[in-house]
Amino acid sequence: MENLYDLIILGAGPAGLSAGLYGARGMMKTLVIEKNMLVGGQISTTSEIENYPGGMISESGTELTMRMKDQAINFGCEFKTDTIVDIDLDSKIKVLTNELGIEYKAKSIILATGATPRSTGAPGEKEYTGRGVSYCATCDAFFIKNLEVFVIGGGDTAVEEAIFLTKFAKKVNVVHRRDQLRAAKSIQEKAFKNKKINFIWNTVVDEMKGDPIKGLESIVLKNKITGKVIEYNGGNEPIGIFVLVGNIPNTELFKNKLLVNSGGFLIADEKTLNVKLSSTGNNLEGVYVAGDCREKLLYQVITATADGAIAAIASEKYVEKVYN
Repeated sequence: MENLYDLIILGAGPAGLSAGLYGARGMMKTLVIEKNMLVGGQISTTSEIENYPGGMISESGTELTMRMKDQAINFGCEFKTDTIVDIDLDSKIKVLTNELGIEYKAKSIILATGATPRSTGAPGEKEYTGRGVSYCATCDAFFIKNLEVFVIGGGDTAVEEAIFLTKFAKKVNVVHRRDQLRAAKSIQEKAFKNKKINFIWNTVVDEMKGDPIKGLESIVLKNKITGKVIEYNGGNEPIGIFVLVGNIPNTELFKNKLLVNSGGFLIADEKTLNVKLSSTGNNLEGVYVAGDCREKLLYQVITATADGAIAAIASEKYVEKVYN
């Protein structure tokens, strides 16, 4: 059959790249399809990674994922830049279709489409992402050591991460648009007891300011009740901003076909990472998920690459069983 692969991986973040490596190394004809010119997903916006085991010192997200891509290519993995607009997972042979109607066919599929952090939409946020603005406290806490930081959000993740950041920052300001947190009461109690955490209520981000060379320097906040606008800066020191208002999984293409949770994240079999049909809740054989688009506890490069390896091995076993 023309253009038939043993495995097609949709998405070239760390999960997709890891799956590509393991798939190709397992002697499967493997293709990774990524809509962007550069691989890496969210991690490509990170200027320095220090918590990936064995990573190079002062290595950026782009540098790390390009090394991952090169490693996969060395084992025979193919890469294409394309945008998939339709996907047929019901047949034995899975079909992915691009904007021009060109089809890619595969015996097995791994969905590694990732997620997109919710933004505040404030001016300056995009410009200073990775240069003072972060969406992951676990990833970037070390870089704000002894600085004042602002955590945007009031849910479980935001408050838990604010508590975590107190181990590094000299002061943590939790900025919330309401007059009370949405986090669980037990988490709130811990935060309210922490003397390094300050709460700024009924407030939204109006702007993030900085210097093209130096990066982020200040945050402008607006009180929703009074309309008062205040600009905060670190004096002679930089500040850090952590936007923790949730992630949007990139699952629109298949979430009506596959089982997702209330946030839109794919629900998978924990052993094989098989996706589940929305109609029955049963595993859909030959289709797997890896990385930030699936429901799990921790969203990090290391868990994404682990997902990719597991999904690829499960895919290999499935293809051997069904086609050999």
